[in-house]
Amino acid sequence: MRERKISESTIHRLSHYYRALNTLEKEHFETISSKELAKREKLTPAQVRKDLSFFGSFGTRGLGYPVKELKGRIAKILGIDRTWNVALIGVGNIGSALVSYKEFQRQGFNIKVLFDSDQRKIGSNHKGITVLDTDHLEEELQKNKIELVVLAVPASAAQNIVDHVVHCGIKAILNFAPIKLKVPDDVEIRTENMAMELEYLSFTLVNNKKGERKKT
Repeated sequence: MRERKISESTIHRLSHYYRALNTLEKEHFETISSKELAKREKLTPAQVRKDLSFFGSFGTRGLGYPVKELKGRIAKILGIDRTWNVALIGVGNIGSALVSYKEFQRQGFNIKVLFDSDQRKIGSNHKGITVLDTDHLEEELQKNKIELVVLAVPASAAQNIVDHVVHCGIKAILNFAPIKLKVPDDVEIRTENMAMELEYLSFTLVNNKKGERKKT
């Protein structure tokens, strides 16, 4: 039996549901209906039910979803019910900010090692983590059992670094370098380009007089 491919938009919505449920749990909600959850996320109840249906049966008709249970099941689906060992390569402006981003730790992404090629930064301490030399990248990635890599290096250095990361068997990379990188088909790479996101926003300002975006 062929497995159904889960779309990126569904995965992103699961992340939104998880955060909504986390808020609801803090507000002492015990159950929530698909209608209420959809309203919070500006979706339709049918969309919420469809997204969840990819992963089994949830809730009870007429009673809604148990908040704590649904949150736990979505956490397991997203893989954030465990701790992941993360390496961050590049401790410039973006990298330094990412080290300080507390949400990573809360969601189980443990930045275990930092790397840089700048001799002035190597050996320095960021939030209790010593910056290591990228010359020892492969050795340290394997030694620390790294599972995910966050890349925050200049575009000119990114492909070479990624080649070393892939050679170590890393299958998941979050890239902040403004360049499209080549990786094998079995490696998942996500590129965050903040300039492009700002360009999208500037487009909406220029092309939508009332701030209304045409929906397709």
